[in-house]
Amino acid sequence: MFTGIIETTGTIHVIETEGTNVHFYVRSSLGNELKIDQSLAHNGVCLTVVGLEGNEHKVTAVEETLKKSSLGNLIPGSVVNLERSMPNNGRFDGHIVQGHVDQVGKCVNISDEGGSWIFSFEFEPGENVLVEKGSICLDGISLTCFDVTRSSFSVAIIPYTFEHTNFGTMKVGDTVNLEFDIIGKYVKQLLKQ
Repeated sequence: MFTGIIETTGTIHVIETEGTNVHFYVRSSLGNELKIDQSLAHNGVCLTVVGLEGNEHKVTAVEETLKKSSLGNLIPGSVVNLERSMPNNGRFDGHIVQGHVDQVGKCVNISDEGGSWIFSFEFEPGENVLVEKGSICLDGISLTCFDVTRSSFSVAIIPYTFEHTNFGTMKVGDTVNLEFDIIGKYVKQLLKQ
């Protein structure tokens, strides 16, 4: 389980394809603290560390993960948000995040508010639930959404988040991983029965 509080960013160094799998080699300040078999969220996608060398770690994404997330759009030099899974005795600062991406969204507008930024996103309407002032996990970041419709929402980004996540490099047209609030998903499922 994750909280959506990003620890650091990493940079994609090398990408290798093996059959339908893609191996990502990521350089970050966490590299020396990781271990093999550890769960690590990359832009909100839970992946297992399968290789380590210095400040670089290797993870593998299978075809299903590539289809359901924006990881397939990464190129060498791409910046990714990283979060280790929450320890049992850790603080719960964000919201419940599983690292299981529900769908991909698209950045449709960025507004500089003179000290903060408003980013607006669109996604395909369907089964997923968003509520005004509710939680959304966007590229692994726990955020509060507003201006919610069936297929769009906005988030406000403070300077700290802009500088310490991939929001600082995001452009209109970029795709992002969306994980909708698990509580909303369970409530919707229970109401169907």
